[in-house]
Amino acid sequence: MNQILSDSLLLVGKVIRPHGKGGLLKISSYARSEVSFLDAGTVFLRPVSGEIHEFRVTSVNAHKNAFLMRLKNLASKEEAEEFKGAEILINKDTLVREEGECFWYELLGIKVYLDIGDYLGSVSHIISAGSNDIYVVREGDKEIFIPATHEVVKEIDLENEKMIISAMEGLLDLNEV
Repeated sequence: MNQILSDSLLLVGKVIRPHGKGGLLKISSYARSEVSFLDAGTVFLRPVSGEIHEFRVTSVNAHKNAFLMRLKNLASKEEAEEFKGAEILINKDTLVREEGECFWYELLGIKVYLDIGDYLGSVSHIISAGSNDIYVVREGDKEIFIPATHEVVKEIDLENEKMIISAMEGLLDLNEV
């Protein structure tokens, strides 16, 4: 059951530690905001043991550079301690997509082409870099860093797993060492 469930889940954060005595969790979030957890309504915690536990989210609030999350039926520090370091997952079906938005997990592995047709490689990972993300495109031992901006990324076709980028002068030169 865990494997079937795992295929429909998306990693959105990690439990740092319990916070206080009432079962509150301090978490590190990979999601856009705390709204992602509230929209999902239910989170799945996967501690190191690998067994997935389902909880209803009752609140999530910003706290310094993290979030504090309260889950139904997690009422004590001792209960929360069991989930220290656990992965936080949500069901992919609960994600709220804005117009033209792509999620990172959808871009991993997508093939990248210049608008003149040259194949560059596929997205191996994504770096969050403040004002915009950076797509790391790999082909063999070669890596290219592509800024995720509208000026550079011209088209993302998820159905055909293809990204078209502008062959802007100097873009690929920046990647040569």
